[in-house]
Amino acid sequence: MEYVVTGGAGYIGWYLVDRLIRDGNEVTVLDDLSKGRFIHKKAKLIKIDLRDDRAVSELELESNPIIFHLAANPEVRTSMYQAVDHFHRDVTTTLNTIELARKIDSKMFVFTSSSTVYGDATKIPTPETYPPNPISHYGLFKLQAEQLMNYYTKRYGIRSTVARLANVVGGRTTHGITYDFVEKLLKNKNELEILGDGKQKKSYVYIADVVDGLKFLVENPRNDHEVYNLGSPDLIQVNDIAGIAEEEMNIKPAHKYNNDFNGRGWLGDVRYMHLDISKIKSIGWSPRFNSTETVRLAIKDLLGKKHPNSHNEEYMQIEKNGSN
Repeated sequence: MEYVVTGGAGYIGWYLVDRLIRDGNEVTVLDDLSKGRFIHKKAKLIKIDLRDDRAVSELELESNPIIFHLAANPEVRTSMYQAVDHFHRDVTTTLNTIELARKIDSKMFVFTSSSTVYGDATKIPTPETYPPNPISHYGLFKLQAEQLMNYYTKRYGIRSTVARLANVVGGRTTHGITYDFVEKLLKNKNELEILGDGKQKKSYVYIADVVDGLKFLVENPRNDHEVYNLGSPDLIQVNDIAGIAEEEMNIKPAHKYNNDFNGRGWLGDVRYMHLDISKIKSIGWSPRFNSTETVRLAIKDLLGKKHPNSHNEEYMQIEKNGSN
């Protein structure tokens, strides 16, 4: 099978490309390499800024691939202060990529959206039918990208699937709460800064489960346009995540709460998030790990206790300047 993965040098893309190649598929990665990552040597890498519509229109790719569109700026917090940059990295890239999908007659277009499209949902767990109401630019731009996909399906017949992800954690990440806690505790084992009041409760999904879920959605298509929540069956409090990190590192620091946003970790932070995953479960997929297990696995990964697919001879390192 032919696959194109935008953002394939990023966090989720990195794992997804690995899995697709291990399963014997041909994979082309489209990425601007702005963050610096590792790419599987068997993947075809095209360095490209997907915000540049002319560059995207000049791409020559094989016809009828399955496209995973993962390219985006993943930082919810910075979206509130860098709106224009986030818009172009999240919405402009989606428009240009789905135009590419139309040009090369893509078999399916899969987009990784986010639980943030729901905002402060009053229905917990939150189903796909809940009216989106984002409270961050990140969530707003993800929703706009979803709307582009729905339009292109109706207008041009491009089969599309949206996966609204819970908080994704695991090894190799360079952002998010597990990474933040581990980095802080490695620098200072006596004190841990916690953003918000520590009582925020959210659902976390392990990176390997995400990759399994994305592949499952491609292999089990339903209608021309579908939206699925992809997460875990429960949720966990921020204070408990801190406790797991401390257990794994065998330390007991004091907690310092940075509560400048009335219990939220930052402007635009959703305090309670739990996705209803009954729709994807109804067609045969379930995560292997709950939120507590996921967080512990992720912290072990970050501490080097368990790190699948570590950097070895199968990977070529991509430096921040884009050179190998």
